[in-house]
Amino acid sequence: MTDLEIAQKVHLKPIGDIAKRLGLPENSIEYYGKNKAKIPLSLIDKDKAAKSNLILVSAISPTPAGEGKTTMSIGLTEGLNRLGKRATVVLREPSLGPVFGIKGGATGGGYSQVLPMEAINLHFTGDFSAIEKAHNLLAALIDNNIQSKTSTIGLDPRTISWKRVVDMNDRSLRNIIVGLGGTASGIPRETGFDITAASEIMAILCLSENLMDLKKRLGNIFIGYTFDKKPIYARDLKAQGAMTALLKEAIKPNLVQTMEGNPAIIHGGPFANIAQGTNSVIATRMGMTFSEYTITEAGFGFDLGAEKFFDIKCQSAGLSPKVVVLTTTIRALKYHGGTPLDQLTQPDVSSLQKGFPNLEKHVENIKRFNVTPIIAINQFTTDSQEEIDFIRTSAEKMNVPVALANVWGKGGEGALELAEKVIAIAEKTVENYTPLYNWDSPVKEKIETIATQIYGAEYVDYSYQAKRDLKKINDLKLDKLAICIAKTQKSLSDNPKLLGRPKDFIITVREIEIAAGAGFLIPITGSIMRMPGLPAHPASERIDIDENGNITGLF
Repeated sequence: MTDLEIAQKVHLKPIGDIAKRLGLPENSIEYYGKNKAKIPLSLIDKDKAAKSNLILVSAISPTPAGEGKTTMSIGLTEGLNRLGKRATVVLREPSLGPVFGIKGGATGGGYSQVLPMEAINLHFTGDFSAIEKAHNLLAALIDNNIQSKTSTIGLDPRTISWKRVVDMNDRSLRNIIVGLGGTASGIPRETGFDITAASEIMAILCLSENLMDLKKRLGNIFIGYTFDKKPIYARDLKAQGAMTALLKEAIKPNLVQTMEGNPAIIHGGPFANIAQGTNSVIATRMGMTFSEYTITEAGFGFDLGAEKFFDIKCQSAGLSPKVVVLTTTIRALKYHGGTPLDQLTQPDVSSLQKGFPNLEKHVENIKRFNVTPIIAINQFTTDSQEEIDFIRTSAEKMNVPVALANVWGKGGEGALELAEKVIAIAEKTVENYTPLYNWDSPVKEKIETIATQIYGAEYVDYSYQAKRDLKKINDLKLDKLAICIAKTQKSLSDNPKLLGRPKDFIITVREIEIAAGAGFLIPITGSIMRMPGLPAHPASERIDIDENGNITGLF
């Protein structure tokens, strides 16, 4: 059966029962139909949250074969609950762009899914729509101020960095001209669209502590300069109040359920190669308030989402994971070892051995943060025993625990070995993680620390534009912000073709963007796509609905 067919056979419990299982006070949730709800922020208790075991699920460098972090996160949660632990999975929301594009849905797979699968993948509770509207309101206010003859602040259109967003893959909108049609229709200028998941407002929502912190961060969004070189922020347009009003409901985390009837909190969805790639601080704290174990995941490989999870989210919110589960697949390691995509199902220990250094590098990176890694082999039916034994033996040589997990085929039952090892390590871990860098360090030092220690680069080169951006950042006194490097997810380097564990490479920073509201700087390396295009045969071609409202073709 397909993932959707498996999901549709599950009899969903009323969301009120799931809230009760989580331990929420009776009648505290805000219902969105029978199977979804919002949780009020007032229920967060930081003292209780501090006693929860936070577990991060990450992965090796992504491949077209897929690694399954979300599936592993859900399966681990089911396994922990089967062992008598109160565990909650906290995930990001899917973006409609990938759902209708190449990737498809993002609610797990097989017998390790969050439900209702169709609703979560399609609109859900409207959070992405609210973020899109708040973002585009600021865009409209910017163009209105340029057009105005009475309330203008002298904003120089050539310096505006704020685009518009839409939650859909639409390459035709990457670069556009607005303001055509005469003087009544605005001032013509070049701009464009990003996908909603790449919006700074998405990053801001996911790092905010509460509604007022959200409003303050929205006011700190850097827009551009006036003609006399004065920096302009969203607060100068008095935009933050209305933008926050649009996000009043979106800031509340969403409650749904796993296939085995355990609580799942899903909230926010920033990209990991342009933003921090993790769910909201609020959702994570909510899960930790009511759970012994809180399982969350970070986008792409450890070098991207997980590094940002530790250095941005954890430093900002004061969180400290007890364990990192490093998800890997035998076929992905063989891909890093040079095996073509169409031959990955064939047993090949030699290729596996060649690709293993990629996993070794991610293990080294986890240990840099003073956190214990556990290697989780996401099992496929094509994995040979000899290949499994190779990873187990190699992990033992590194003194790293390893568990075989068949969460796709068996759900929680397939994660029991992994869950037992997570418990054993988490319950004896008392020290906090160690950040890679201090936010107060110079910008170049922070960038180079990530590039050399996490990616393995020889050194960092800066373009002329990047050097100008460094000066601008220092002039604006924004040099104490965190670093969120935009880089390809396909390689540890900034070259997507360098698989495995590349060495002796240079990271080139083309430019550095400012996300002052989110609280980080974005050094751009390589070619980063913020408005993806659709493939020749997008996933939307498979999706259909019948006269009874039953959806098919959603993966």
